[in-house]
Amino acid sequence: MDNSDRKVDFGFEKVAWGDKAGRVRSVFASVAGKYDVMNDLMSFGVHRLWKHFALSLTGLRPGQRALDVAGGTGDLAAGMLRQVGKSGRVVLSDVNPAMLEIGRDRLLDKGWVGNVECIVADAEHLPFEDNSFDCVTIGFGLRNVTDKAAALESMHRVLKPGGQLLVLEFSTPVAPGLKPIYDAYSFKVLPLLGRLVAQDEASYRYLAESIRMHPNQETLLEMLRTAGFVQTRYHNLTGGIVALHRGFKI
Repeated sequence: MDNSDRKVDFGFEKVAWGDKAGRVRSVFASVAGKYDVMNDLMSFGVHRLWKHFALSLTGLRPGQRALDVAGGTGDLAAGMLRQVGKSGRVVLSDVNPAMLEIGRDRLLDKGWVGNVECIVADAEHLPFEDNSFDCVTIGFGLRNVTDKAAALESMHRVLKPGGQLLVLEFSTPVAPGLKPIYDAYSFKVLPLLGRLVAQDEASYRYLAESIRMHPNQETLLEMLRTAGFVQTRYHNLTGGIVALHRGFKI
């Protein structure tokens, strides 16, 4: 399919289809050094609980293989390494080399050597064989992908039959009265934190905008089904600010 004339969301801006990936890489190259600090500040540390919940659902056992797509600084990969143990294997992938380098260093500092691999990879075209992994995760990365449908199909392809995909992502608040508070926080506080802590207000404004442009819970659920996943469901976390979507490959 020729996408040369197509436009895609980059936050609230419309950009050329082929330009989004490069602009996303620039955003995360800019924030990589402060990414973990900002995560703790922005979420008041709650992002750790969201990731802990995702890890509790992987079903991974010692000796199995897992892939963390758009894994950034490696929080989910580290958790899955503990689950698969020394006899298992985890691949941490990210399209951004700066983020991946931080993730690799963190995993090495934790003592994980030999059964972890870090690979620069595009979620839409994962460079792995079919039926390679028992579990695939993507945490807070899908909204930054240009072609989300292609990424879901790629993750489905590399899963083994019976394997599970876990998509942890910001979503649409459903708790009564939460949306206006969340909007005010996202568009006033987050850019201010970005300016004061990361010296990058624009990138954090994009991150807030990208959340609003991401498919809501039901839309993403249908996208998983279209990509071939079965037994699909989602869990709203923190009133729907974040949702964890799940699906299996048959």
